[in-house]
Amino acid sequence: MLTAYTKKILQARVYDVAQKTRLDYAPMLSTRLNNSIWIKREDMQPVFSFKIRGAYNKIAHLSEEIRAKGIIAASAGNHAQGVALSAARLGIHATIVMPKTTPEIKVISVKRRGATVVLHGTTYDDASQYAQQLVEQQGLTYIHPYDDEYVIAGQGTIGMEILQQHSKPLEAIFVPVGGGGLIAGVAAYVKYLCPHIKIIGVEPREAPTLHAALQASERVILEQVGIFADGVAVRQIGRLPFEIARYYVDEVLLVNTDEICAAIKDTFEDTRTIAEPAGALALAGLKQYVARENCREKHFITINSGANMNFDRLGYITERTEIGEQREAIFAVTIPERPGSFRQFCHVIGQRAITEFNYRYHDDLKAIVFVGIRLNEGLSEKERLIQKLSEKDYAVVDMTDNEMAKLHIRHMVGGHAKTVLNEQLYRFEFPERPGALLHFLTQIGQRWNISLFHYRNHGAAYGRILVGMQVKENEQKEFQLFLDKLGFPSWLESDNLAYRLFLN
Repeated sequence: MLTAYTKKILQARVYDVAQKTRLDYAPMLSTRLNNSIWIKREDMQPVFSFKIRGAYNKIAHLSEEIRAKGIIAASAGNHAQGVALSAARLGIHATIVMPKTTPEIKVISVKRRGATVVLHGTTYDDASQYAQQLVEQQGLTYIHPYDDEYVIAGQGTIGMEILQQHSKPLEAIFVPVGGGGLIAGVAAYVKYLCPHIKIIGVEPREAPTLHAALQASERVILEQVGIFADGVAVRQIGRLPFEIARYYVDEVLLVNTDEICAAIKDTFEDTRTIAEPAGALALAGLKQYVARENCREKHFITINSGANMNFDRLGYITERTEIGEQREAIFAVTIPERPGSFRQFCHVIGQRAITEFNYRYHDDLKAIVFVGIRLNEGLSEKERLIQKLSEKDYAVVDMTDNEMAKLHIRHMVGGHAKTVLNEQLYRFEFPERPGALLHFLTQIGQRWNISLFHYRNHGAAYGRILVGMQVKENEQKEFQLFLDKLGFPSWLESDNLAYRLFLN
């Protein structure tokens, strides 16, 4: 298997349009992590993503007869741009089916390259199914984003370039994983020539496609995937990539949103470029690996797979970066409700910078504040601070890993609603597009009263809402049927401590 793929990689036709990208040394990261860190700069491709390699290699190998009929692809962005540019260079008409939730920057880029864009559905699966219908109706050839030998071989040229560019002993290559085409191609080439080099996949915790498949020893379909790193938001690993990955990928690491945001900042500080969340995924995994193994003076390579991101997402990313870098902690702290309490609390905090302070009067005895504190020494400093506050008789709850607190509560701390009865709290996600919030509210209808509501547009593909609804005990079954019919991913948060402390 490796021999056949390596031959295809060596014969891949990618350099008619793709670039041999740089392998950049990251001095600040290397110093901080006590290892030599190198970044493979696939964000510097003409479409700002590695996807151009596989797309062009596949299309370039099509016969003239097939090319004349036209091609079609389904994609939320990066593969679409690769197909569009490849088709333009080869004089082929391309149709790209994209979900309606696709960031505008990617839709505009695809249109600018001459492809016909069809917006359909709200997910990649919706777009892919519709593209298959058009294949049958119009006789087009489908260009798969990852489950194709030529696509895998095209992505594998990244592994070939890495071995050409890095001559020193290499410990591991960290690769972002979505459908698996990239890691399959890199693993096939690198393991054929240098089996001692570790190939480590990295996935979001919200989309553990390959991780789940390796645990089950077979491909699985995830019920749902998170879409923060939309470039790897795939529900099932590809069939061909999995056949390679199951034997030649050493392990798969899972990282959270905060770690990805921190890696975006790390990339910027060393390269002055902004990686998209999927592009920073591998670096987040590398940092996790170094911390776990406590390794020093090793050489590691991380692949920055792309830089296609809407500008308006940067605010949300910045907000989450400090926690991801363990430079900020968030606490709920109970202090006495009396003059001078705030000043005394700040004395205990000492010279640490307070990043956030939210408070509203609750009663005459105690006040509960939502406070963010800048950390200089990571988790150890956070634990010392908790201990110090506890010794001063402050009740402290660590909210640093509480997703609802970070997404919603920190923006809406305002006091308890004592007269609200039978309130149930839910988090929802819905596809983000113009009019989506109105549609969501219309779907909720007027059957139950909304007692709490918080929504922020993060510039992402999905909107996130926190909703309180008054549901009586005898209405529970009816309400659950309503949620099932509503069809949006939801999480019951009524027992979340952040809610109980600040809003309930």
